Parts: sequence; C-alpha cells; structure tokens
Amino acid sequence: MVSAPAIRVMIVSDVRLYREGLARALAAQPEVEVAANMAEEVLLQLRSSQPDIVLADSVIVRTTELAARAADSGVRVVAFAVAEEDEEEVLACARLGVAGFVERNATMEELLTTLRTASQGEVHCSPKIARLLLRRVAALTARCSQGGENLPLTRRQQDIVALIERGLSNKEIANRLGIEVATVKNHVHYVLRKLRVNRRGEAAAVARGTSRLRILRQT
Repeated sequence: MVSAPAIRVMIVSDVRLYREGLARALAAQPEVEVAANMAEEVLLQLRSSQPDIVLADSVIVRTTELAARAADSGVRVVAFAVAEEDEEEVLACARLGVAGFVERNATMEELLTTLRTASQGEVHCSPKIARLLLRRVAALTARCSQGGENLPLTRRQQDIVALIERGLSNKEIANRLGIEVATVKNHVHYVLRKLRVNRRGEAAAVARGTSRLRILRQT
C-alpha cells in the first residue's frame, strides 16, 4: 500500500524559540514535512518553497495579509495560537479563506487534525470559533436584510472598504490610494457610522454581504 505524501508545512512566527520548538514537534510526525521561516521571509519564499500549508502565528504575524498573499499562490493558511476573544482577527481571517484555526490551548493532536483537514481542502476550527462565526453571520445577514440593496457609501469609501477586506492597515491604504493616513481614518470613521457597525471587519463583511445579495436578486 502506497502511503500518502507528507503535508509540507511552513511555520511562520517571529519568535525563534517558539518556531523551532513547534517545527521539531511536527517533524516527529511521519505525515508532516516542515520548513520553518520568519514572517518577512515567507512572503518572499511562498512561490519558491511551495508548501501545502502555511502555519501562521496569529499573535505576532499579520495573518490577514499573509492569507491574502498565500491565496494568490494557491497555498492554504492555518492560523495558530488564536484567541477566541479576538473576534476582529478571526473574522478577518475567515473572510480571506483561512483553512483552519488552532486555539492557544489546543493539543498537538488538534493541530494535526487541523493540518490534515486543511490539506484535504476543507476547513477545521473548534466549536467555540464555529459559534463565533455563525453568530456573526446571523447578525450580518439580519443587518443586510434591513439595510436594503444599496450601500450609502461614496466611491472612495467603497474602495477603502475593499482594501480593509484584504487586510490592509490605514497606512497601507493611504499609500495605495495616494492620500493621507488622517484622510483614511476619517473615511473609516464615516463608513462605520453609515453601516452602523463598530469594527472595520464588520464593515467589510456588510459590504460583501450586500453586494452578493444584489447579485442574487439580479439573476
């Protein structure tokens, strides 16, 4: 019987001791092949290294930016050391198609289960994270239904929401659009007020949900 090929995992964390310790633990598993890298390096090495999965330290690494870049390379991202209370990060990662979430207190077996699931093209997360995502989907669906088909946003504000959805910071948005950071902050402030949400991630989710609702109604 031919054994399945090893899952090629790239570990991304700026803490060397943490990164190397996790690499050794995973390397002891016959189903895993490990390449450990720092965050800055992995952004340049994704295409050349061709891992199956990037395992990103969500506490330190800008997981949303990494997920966006990995998606362009066809690489799945699993966020580890996730804090359930950090809803903004969890939601941002989910919108970008992260293939799994591993909480801070997860066991090695739970991590391996998530990697196996992700390698098969599926998504795995704990019941706590699943409840968080389902609760937010229900809230956003209700808000979109009440808000009608059209978003009350200017073209510039729509551009900013699209860049927020890609995980860009205010400074990065300012550089991309050629405007001041203070101007971006003002736009974000008015976007949150117009969409009646409290967080940047919620604004992007409302915009995406309303756009999809409009497309469905036109078909």
